[in-house]
Amino acid sequence: MSVELNYRINGPYDAPVVVLSNSVGASMEMWGPQIPALSVRFRVLRYDQRGHGESPVPPGPYNIEDLGQDVLDLLDRNEVERAHYVGLSIGGMTGMWLAANAPERIDRLVLLCTTPGFGTPDTWIERAATVREQGTDAVADASMQRWFTEGFRGREPRVVERARAMIAAQPDEGYAELCGVLERADLTDQLARIEAPTLVIAGAQDPSTPPEPHARRIVDGIRGARLEVLDPGAHLVNIERAPEVLGELVRIADVDRAVANTTPFTEPFQDFITRYAWGEIWARPGLDRKTRSCITLAALVSLGAENEIGMHVKAALRNGLTPDEIGEVILHTAVYAGVPKANSAFAIAQEVLAE
Repeated sequence: MSVELNYRINGPYDAPVVVLSNSVGASMEMWGPQIPALSVRFRVLRYDQRGHGESPVPPGPYNIEDLGQDVLDLLDRNEVERAHYVGLSIGGMTGMWLAANAPERIDRLVLLCTTPGFGTPDTWIERAATVREQGTDAVADASMQRWFTEGFRGREPRVVERARAMIAAQPDEGYAELCGVLERADLTDQLARIEAPTLVIAGAQDPSTPPEPHARRIVDGIRGARLEVLDPGAHLVNIERAPEVLGELVRIADVDRAVANTTPFTEPFQDFITRYAWGEIWARPGLDRKTRSCITLAALVSLGAENEIGMHVKAALRNGLTPDEIGEVILHTAVYAGVPKANSAFAIAQEVLAE
């Protein structure tokens, strides 16, 4: 029986939907590095797996079909007929089940650091027993060794500590029950039924699902699937290699107007913007998104960048600014950048707000 998952939606109502699905031990917050950029282009629906985050912890045992049905019911509740799907680890296994068993609901499929089946049941039986006896905190340190490379752990200790705290906060029984899913699930025979365009992303140093054999089995089983191996990269490549993962997500969906119109001539520039503006600067924790929108609007008005202002007015609304606050930013900028530029910006903003 499916459960009502805890979820969050960011992005414009009329944009294509992309679903983000997390790994065992993680909540939806693991997708933080991707949200600022993706929610400009897409309607982003991320959720907590059953037994994780703020989703219910129903009695077990669970199976991969249960996790897939949870997602189908979530799509139905939000009136989403069809979506792109991005899943990491058990989230990727859920995506494979969905694409094989509900192909009409999945547009494009992105599978990160996952496998059609582990084939090592003892590993998951032992880990579930440890968590039931000692709690999720008992497996948190070992998980950091799997989630991030040694170099990343040394460079980003605060990121690693937040990830460790995320594992330790998960319900013990929910974590253990998802270990049971990984113990039993094997989607190998279903791969040939998947018709959705599929990208498989693997971490070269991932000890949980190394590219050989796990990613290779998926690519060999799904016709036309493409493999990208990120080096360096461990299990949570969406955090360790956030700009690269974001770039792949934007490219495979191919719905953003700028990306859709990319030519061989403009592709390097579009890649630069995706990786470093959206993937790194907007994802930094030093300023909140509302403040960054104020700064960005002021800069664009000052530069007279009329082709960019409309998009960033929409982004500012999604980032929490009210129309009155957007007007104040433009008015304030007029004092320092000039009335003609502000006048053009007000006209663009008024047209966007009227929509």
